[in-house]
Amino acid sequence: MFYLYLFCMYILIVLLPVIGSCVAGLGGRWIGRLGSAYLSTFILILTWLLAVFSFYEVCLYSNIVSVSLYTWLLIDIYQINIGLLYDSVSSSMVIVVTTISALVHLYSIAYMSHDPYLTRFMSYLSLFTFCMLVLVTSDNFLQLFIGWEGVGLCSYLLINFWFTRILANKAALKAMIVNRIADVFFIIAILLIFVLCGTTDFIIVFNLIPLVQTHVISFLGMSCLWINVVAFFLFIGAIGKSAQIGLHVWLPDAMEGPTPVSALLHAATMVTAGVFLIIRSSIVFEYSEFVLVLLIIFGGMTALFAGIVAIFQFDIKKIIAYSTCSQLGYMFFSCGLSNYYVAFFHLWNHAFFKALLFLSAGALIHGFFDEQDTRKMQAFGESFPFIYIAFLIGSLAIMGFPFLTGFYSKDLILEFAFSRFIINASFIYSLGLLGAMCTAVYSIKLLYFVFLITGRCNGHFVRYLSTYGLTSECPWQMFSVMFILIFCSMFVGYLFSDLMVGVGHYFWQDSIYILPQHFSFIEPEYIHPIIKNLPVLVSLMSMWMAYCFFVLRPVSIFFWLPTNEFCIKVVFILSGWGFHAAFFNVLYNFLFLSIFKISYECINKFLDKGFFEYFGPFGVYKLMRILNVKFKFVRYSLIFFSLNLMFLCLVIILLYVVSALALKLVILFSNMGIFIITAFVLFLLTLHDSTSN
Repeated sequence: MFYLYLFCMYILIVLLPVIGSCVAGLGGRWIGRLGSAYLSTFILILTWLLAVFSFYEVCLYSNIVSVSLYTWLLIDIYQINIGLLYDSVSSSMVIVVTTISALVHLYSIAYMSHDPYLTRFMSYLSLFTFCMLVLVTSDNFLQLFIGWEGVGLCSYLLINFWFTRILANKAALKAMIVNRIADVFFIIAILLIFVLCGTTDFIIVFNLIPLVQTHVISFLGMSCLWINVVAFFLFIGAIGKSAQIGLHVWLPDAMEGPTPVSALLHAATMVTAGVFLIIRSSIVFEYSEFVLVLLIIFGGMTALFAGIVAIFQFDIKKIIAYSTCSQLGYMFFSCGLSNYYVAFFHLWNHAFFKALLFLSAGALIHGFFDEQDTRKMQAFGESFPFIYIAFLIGSLAIMGFPFLTGFYSKDLILEFAFSRFIINASFIYSLGLLGAMCTAVYSIKLLYFVFLITGRCNGHFVRYLSTYGLTSECPWQMFSVMFILIFCSMFVGYLFSDLMVGVGHYFWQDSIYILPQHFSFIEPEYIHPIIKNLPVLVSLMSMWMAYCFFVLRPVSIFFWLPTNEFCIKVVFILSGWGFHAAFFNVLYNFLFLSIFKISYECINKFLDKGFFEYFGPFGVYKLMRILNVKFKFVRYSLIFFSLNLMFLCLVIILLYVVSALALKLVILFSNMGIFIITAFVLFLLTLHDSTSN
C-alpha cells in the first residue's frame, strides 16, 4: 500500500497541473473567472507539496525513483517507453518549477484581475507547468523532446496572449521560429543516439557512451567522432532554448506578453531548459572536449554581451531580460568547465531572485498603469516602498552582494573558473568579472531611474497624480508572493550551499558525471582571499561608476579629458550599439530578406512564373489559342481532307501493326516447322541405324 501511494505521488506531480489546466480552461465557464484561478492555484500548491516530499525522499535520502508507465512504441527490437525518472537533478528541478509556477499563479490572480480572459490565461500557465514537468522528469530523450516542444508551444500561446497587439504576434512568431531552428539540431541528435545505441533511455545510453565514444561518422567524405557530433547538436539545441548569443534575439521581444509570463519564462522554466539538458547529458559532453570549449566561449561571450546591452536599454522588462541572458551565460561556461553542480546551484538561486525582479517590475507596471519606460518614471521609492525594498534585494542578489543568494553561486562560478589551470579558464574568468561589472551597472541604473531620481517628470502627469494618490501598493496576492521571494532571495543560497556544493557532499549521487581529469572540487578553497573577494570589489566599484555615470551625467565625467569631443562621440556610438543590441535584428533581417529576394528572383520569378509556366500550362494554352484562331479560317474541304488523311494514317498504322504481328507469327511458325522437320530427320536416321545393326 505504501509503494502504491509513492507510485501515485510521483505520477500526480506531473498530472496535477494538466488537470488544473483542463479545469480552468474547460470549466471556467461554470466556476467563474476567480473560481478557475483559485482552483488552478490550489492545484499547483498541492503539486508543490508533493514535490517537496519527493525532494525529501530522493535527494536527502539518496534514492532514485524510476516509474515506467507503458510502452509507447515497439518497432522490432526497439522499444520506447513512457516513464518518469526522479534523481537529484530532476527532483531539484521539480522544486524550482513548482515553486515559481505556484507563486506566479497566485500573483496572476491580482495582476490579471482586469482581464476578461483570466481563465484562458490560468489554463495556459498550468499547461506550461505540465510541459516543463514532463521535460525535467523524463527518462528518455524522446519524452524530453515532447516536453521541450510543449514549453515552446505554450510560450507562443502565452507571449501572444493579447493577440490583438501586432507586437505580441511578431514576438510570439519570432520565439517559435528561432526555437525551431535549434530544435532541428536537437532532433538530429536524438536520431543519432537512437541509431547507434538502439534506444533513447537515459540509463542505457549513458552507460553505453564510454563504449561508443570512439565510433566515427562519415558524411560527404568527412569523418568525425560520433560523440562530438551528438554533443554539438545537443549544444545547438541548448543555446536556442537558453537564448545564448546568436540565437538570443527572441528573448527580449518575449516581453510583449504579460509580466507573469516573463517571470515564468525567465525564472525557472523555458530558458533554463537548455542548461538542464546539458546537465542531464553531462556524460555526453564530458567525452567531447571540442564542445566543452564551445560552451566556455559562448557562455562567456553571452555573459558579457548581454550585460553590456542591458546597460543601454530603457524598457524595464528588457533590462531584466538581457540580465537573464547574462546569467545563463554564467551557467553555460560553468558547464564548459565541468562544474555542472555549481551551474545548477546558480540556476536554483537565479530562479528566486530573477522571479522577484520580474514580479516586482510587474507590480510597479501594474501600479503605474502599464508604463514600462524607465525614462518616464520618477522617485517611486516614496510611492511604492515595499516594491522598492523588493527590487533592491533582488538587484543586490543578482550582483552577488555578500550573504545574499547570488553571492553563494555567482562568485563560486568565478572561483572555480580561476582555479582551473587551463588557458580557457583564465580567459573566461576575465569575461565573468567584466560581466559582473555590467550587472552592477545596469542594476544601479534601474534603481536610480525608477526609485531614486527626482526633479523631472517625463511621463503623463495624470499617471503621477494617480500613483501618488494610491493608498496601497498592490493586492495581498502580489504582496505575499513578493514577500516569499524576498525571503528566498536572502536565505536560499545560504541554506542550500553546503548541501549542493559543499565539500564532501553526496547530494548529486550519480546523476551528474564528471571525468576524473576534469574534476576540480577542493581547489577554490585555496585561492587567495583577494581573488575570492575580487568579484564583490568589482561590483562595489561598478556601483560607484554607475552613480557617477547616471547622477553626474554621462558627458560631465569626460570634461577633464583633453579629447573631450572624441570621448563623447565614442560614448554615443557605444550607446547606439547597445540600445540596438549590436544590430543583431538588423543583420538577421538583412540576411533573410536577401535570401528571400534571391529566391524570389531566381526560383519564383524565373523558374516558377517564367520557364515552367511559359512552357507548361500557359504555353499549351497559348498554342491551343493560336491553333484555334488559324483553324477558324480553314475551308470545309480542307477539314474533310485532313480527316481523310488522319483516317488513312490510322489505317497505315494498323496495317503496320498487323503486318508486324503476322511477320512475327510467320517467323515463329517457320522456326517451329524447321525444328519439327529436323527432329523427324534425326528420328529416321536413328531408326535406320537400328535396323542395319
